[in-house]
Amino acid sequence: MRMLKRLKCTDKFEKAAAFTGAELIAGVDEVGRGCLFGPVVAAAVILDRGYRIRGLRDSKLLPAARREELAQRIREHSFAISIAAVDVETIDAINIYHASQLAMLQAVAQLSLVPDHLLVDAMVVDFPSATERVAQTKIIHGDARSISIAAASIVAKVERDRMMRELATQYPHYDLASNKGYSAPKHLAALREHGPTPLHRRTFAPVWNAANAAQAQEMMEFMLEEVAPEAAEVAEFDA
Repeated sequence: MRMLKRLKCTDKFEKAAAFTGAELIAGVDEVGRGCLFGPVVAAAVILDRGYRIRGLRDSKLLPAARREELAQRIREHSFAISIAAVDVETIDAINIYHASQLAMLQAVAQLSLVPDHLLVDAMVVDFPSATERVAQTKIIHGDARSISIAAASIVAKVERDRMMRELATQYPHYDLASNKGYSAPKHLAALREHGPTPLHRRTFAPVWNAANAAQAQEMMEFMLEEVAPEAAEVAEFDA
């Protein structure tokens, strides 16, 4: 995290793309990749480069109130914004890397304008336009270095946090409003005590362990229910 704080979030990647002739430059990012619960959410944002939004940076480095404020300004000063979510069933079926890539692809595909250059956080998005492949730049730690990717990161984070707050009322034991589905101590404790919900990612180790522990407990209780009547019969016979 300290390393991310030292990185500068600028428009140099946007300028480099514009130098090649690109006009509609979309930043693309996802959030929720490391969560135990809920979907992975991606956003694509084509900023109005004629207006400078101050304070854009990796959403992880911003307090919640500041993210909300910036998300509103991004919506006011963008040519196009799109958000896409990939559900838990798909994450477990194709793995989190490919689910994140799919969410990014869907976000780009849903933009109201077709971008002519993508700036993508640490991935390649296989997105074609109507006539040819769209040029793209894969940027490691892009959400901390590119204003467009940072904008996408903020929009996606605000949307996913909203989803988690709504789901928190359905699953009160897991403290989702606070931990947003990440492996916080209270979340892990609830997993051990109550087992996973239908929206937990079963292929993630803490969830898999909790699910198997719950199954083992159920099997033990079932076996004890079967043994108890037999023990009573034996006791009665011996008497």
